[in-house]
Amino acid sequence: MTKRMLIMIGGVVLLTAALAFGFYLHIQKLIASAPKPSPQTVSATPVVALEWQPQLAAVGTVTAVRGVDVTTEIAGLVRSVNFKSGQEVKAGVVLVQLNADSDIAQLQSLQAAAELSASVLERDKGQLAAQAISQAQVDSDIADLKGKRALVAQQAALIAKKTIRAPFSGKLGITAVNPGQYLNPGDKIVTLQTIDPIYVDFYLPQKRLGGLSVGQVVNVSTDGFPDLAFPGKITAISPKVDSATRNVQIEATFPNAKRQLLPGMFANANVDVGEKKRYLTLPQTAITYNPYGSTVFIVKPASAKDAPGQAASGASAAAAPPPASGASAAAGGLVVQQVFVTTGETRGDQVAILTGLQEGQQVVTSGQVKLKNGTPVVIDNSVQPANSPNPTPQEK
Repeated sequence: MTKRMLIMIGGVVLLTAALAFGFYLHIQKLIASAPKPSPQTVSATPVVALEWQPQLAAVGTVTAVRGVDVTTEIAGLVRSVNFKSGQEVKAGVVLVQLNADSDIAQLQSLQAAAELSASVLERDKGQLAAQAISQAQVDSDIADLKGKRALVAQQAALIAKKTIRAPFSGKLGITAVNPGQYLNPGDKIVTLQTIDPIYVDFYLPQKRLGGLSVGQVVNVSTDGFPDLAFPGKITAISPKVDSATRNVQIEATFPNAKRQLLPGMFANANVDVGEKKRYLTLPQTAITYNPYGSTVFIVKPASAKDAPGQAASGASAAAAPPPASGASAAAGGLVVQQVFVTTGETRGDQVAILTGLQEGQQVVTSGQVKLKNGTPVVIDNSVQPANSPNPTPQEK
């Protein structure tokens, strides 16, 4: 290879290097002059540690301690209705009286026959003592008297059935029965419910049985009184697990002096289990749930490496031009960083964070859809998402 050829090759290499360096400077200039993204407006909240009472949640049904539809056992014409709808009554109070005139007359006839049989028996006993009649006659008289007295008792029971009484103390419902109305056996007269105290029945999975015991505190809420929590205690745990659902029935008892819980209502029941625990807590809106894991965006001060257009290596950085004014502004503002978190229990609008965050970090609570790592942000907390452990319906 001649000297001239070596000079030519060297010239080509130098020209290629000069062109590459010039192209690099041009790219850096384009990057520096490119328009910078404007900061995105988000809301944020600090990660705080709160004490949580572990709870088991279920939907239950309010049930009366005692409840029955009062009916009549026999047919009859209503003579009087001795109560008002919604009235509180004691056990044994007469509710309805059916017409029993003919039955009373029949009872008096049977009583007269029984008295006659008793007189005949006494007279025959005297005859037997004088050996005027046989023992068989006296035995027949005794049997006849017992039969007559049984008929009297049967008729008296029939008359008693026409006086319909409250089987237990409680509150009456609304009735449409009126005097003069004819009732057939089984016709409903009025409902009677004992509602103070009152039961709430609910079901929990069998795996929760180890944390349940009689006497545990239960709090229930209903749509009828969304701002109230009714405290009670577990009074019974079913000894049988439902083989179809593998759930166990729980019965809790609640004081109900104001009659706010009524049979048939559904109620949200929360059973306190174990000791209170301390959890890092965030609003549920702060969590982005994905198939590959749950993430949040942390807000942090921007640094030089967060500024777009900044070179990564030392040699290249020495050759790069100074960052544009936009990059400097970003470096002095706020940016977001996406991190994975492990979530735990939920409580109303709140969720417990088990791993991935530290107390005091600022986390984005709304506006995540427009964010990615390094996006500059501006925090505006004029409107905050719900973050209540006991949320209530907004529409009342």
